[in-house]
Amino acid sequence: MVVTPMTAVAPWAMVDLLSTLQQCFGHTSFRAGQEDLVRSVLDGHDVLAVMPTGSGKSLGFQLPALVLPGTTLVVSPLISLMKDQVDELNGRGIRAAALHSMLPSDAKHEALTAARQGDLRLLYVAPERFASDYFARLLRDLPIARFVVDEAHCVSDWGHDFRPDYRRLRTAAAECRRSDGQTGRPPLAAFTATATPEVRDDIVDLLGLVNPRVLVSGFDRPNIHLQIRPVSGDLEKLRLLPQLVAGRRSLVYAATRRSAEEAAETLRETGLQAGAYHAGLRDAERSRVQDAFASGALRVVCATNAFGMGIDRPDVEAVIHVAIPGSLEAYYQEIGRAGRDGRQATATLLWNYRDVKTRQYLIDHGREELPGRAVAPLDPAEVARRKELDHKKLRRMAAYANAAGCLRATILRYFGDPAAREPCEACGNCDRRAPLDAAARLRVRKILSGIARAGERYGRRKVAAMLVGHVEDLPEPLTRLSTTGLLREEDPQSVEQWIDATCAAGLVRTSADKYQTLSLTPLGREVMAGRVEDVAMAVPVARRRRVRRRTSPFRGAFYAFARRRG
Repeated sequence: MVVTPMTAVAPWAMVDLLSTLQQCFGHTSFRAGQEDLVRSVLDGHDVLAVMPTGSGKSLGFQLPALVLPGTTLVVSPLISLMKDQVDELNGRGIRAAALHSMLPSDAKHEALTAARQGDLRLLYVAPERFASDYFARLLRDLPIARFVVDEAHCVSDWGHDFRPDYRRLRTAAAECRRSDGQTGRPPLAAFTATATPEVRDDIVDLLGLVNPRVLVSGFDRPNIHLQIRPVSGDLEKLRLLPQLVAGRRSLVYAATRRSAEEAAETLRETGLQAGAYHAGLRDAERSRVQDAFASGALRVVCATNAFGMGIDRPDVEAVIHVAIPGSLEAYYQEIGRAGRDGRQATATLLWNYRDVKTRQYLIDHGREELPGRAVAPLDPAEVARRKELDHKKLRRMAAYANAAGCLRATILRYFGDPAAREPCEACGNCDRRAPLDAAARLRVRKILSGIARAGERYGRRKVAAMLVGHVEDLPEPLTRLSTTGLLREEDPQSVEQWIDATCAAGLVRTSADKYQTLSLTPLGREVMAGRVEDVAMAVPVARRRRVRRRTSPFRGAFYAFARRRG
C-alpha cells in the first residue's frame, strides 16, 4: 500500500479549525498528526488513520462533524465506548446520540427523528444494526456527511477483534445519501490504533476505500516502560501483584473471569481498592465498576478483555497482565491505556508458558464475549479458519514474551513502524544489557560458530537443534558438523533465546524472507574469532523447569489463594 502524501488544495483550508477546536473542545492546539487528519476528512477523500491509543484520533471525525452539513455516522463496537463519547459531546453542547440494543425504544425513535431533521452532528451506531433491513431503509433517509468506521481493524481476519458484522459496512455505506447532494456514497473514514501493514491492506480492501489517504502515526509510547516478568505459576503471580500495583492507579488484565475475580480479591486483602470486571457480571455491577474507575473512586480494576475500549482515564500508571493476551494487537491496545497524560507508566506481563495452554483452550472452546454486543453465528468451516488464525496470533504473542531483544523495537517492527531502534533504554530487556562474562562469551562464540559452520543457510530452530545434538529431524549436513552437539547440555529453547539475544546485540541478522535464515554480521565474525570481547547483551533469563501439576491452569490460582487463606 502506498501512503498518500498530503496536498494543500483542500476546499476547507480556510476554515478556522483552531478557533473551533478551542471553542468546542477546549484545546488551544492540535496534537501531532491531528490537524492533517482533520483536514483529510474535511477534504472529502476516503481516509485510513492508524494512530496509537491516547493520540486523540476521535477528534479526526468529531471536529469535522461540526463543520460539515448533515450528520456524521459513526460505527462503534462497544456500547460503553458510544455512551462515553456521546455523554462527553452532549456535555460540550454538541448534539450527538447513539443507537444500540440497550437503548429504550422511545430513545431510539428520538435519535432517528433528530438525525432525519438534521439536528444531530454525530450519530453513533453499533455494527449489529446493519444486519436489520428495517434499519437499512431508515438509513437511506438520513443526510450523511461522513461514514466513520471506528476500531476498523475489526473488519480484518488478522485484526485482534474480528467482527463479522463489520463486513456489512461497505454495502451499508454505499446505500447512504450524501448530505452535500453529490452522487455516490458519503466519504468513508476508518480509524484504528492497532493495524499491521497486512491489516491496513485488509481494511482498504474490505471497506472499499477509494484512493484513500493513509495517515500512519508512530506507534511508540516512549513514556511506557515495558517489562516481561517470568513467574513459576499462579501462586507467584498473586504474591507479586500487590507489589506491581503498589497503590498506583492500575488495570490488571486476566485471561478468565475467575482469575480476574481472584486478582481483585488478592488486592483487596492487602488493603487496596480493587474491583473485578468481566462479561459474567450483571450490567449494573459492570456499570458501577466502570463508572467508579472513570471517576477516580476506584483505583484498580482487574478485568478480562471485556474492559478498556471505552475508558479514557488519562492517569493510569500501571497495566499488568497476569496472563498472556491472545495477540500483540490486543496487548498493544491494552497497555495503551497507561500513561495517556504523558507521565511515566509501566506495562508488565507476568509470563509463564502454561498460560499459552490456557489461551489455546479459550481459542478452541470459545472465547469470552464482550458485554453489550452480539456475535453472529459462523459456519463450522469459518470457525475452524478463525481458530487457526487465532492460534497464529497467539504464537506471535508468545514469541514477544520470549524475546531476548528490545521489547519496544519488537512491537514497533511488528506494526511496521520505521522508527524501531534498539536498544530503547526503556524496557526490561534493555535494562538488563550488560557486558558478558567469560562463560557467557564462550556460549555466544559457540552459537556464532554453529551458525557459520551451518553455512548461514538455516533458521534458529534448526541451528539450535544442531547445537544441542537433537539431529533426528535435521537435514543430513547438520548432523555431522564439528559444532553438532557442542551445547548438548543446554535446552533447545534456551539456545533459541540466546540466538535471539545475539540478534538483538547486532551479532547475527535474520533474512527478511519467510525462512528467516541466520547469518553473522561483521561484528559477529569478530566476536566469534575472539578479536572483540567487549560485548553488551541482555542475557536470557534462565527458564524454570515446568512442574507437572494436578490442577488445571484455570483452577491453579484458586487453590493457591485458598491455601494462602488457610
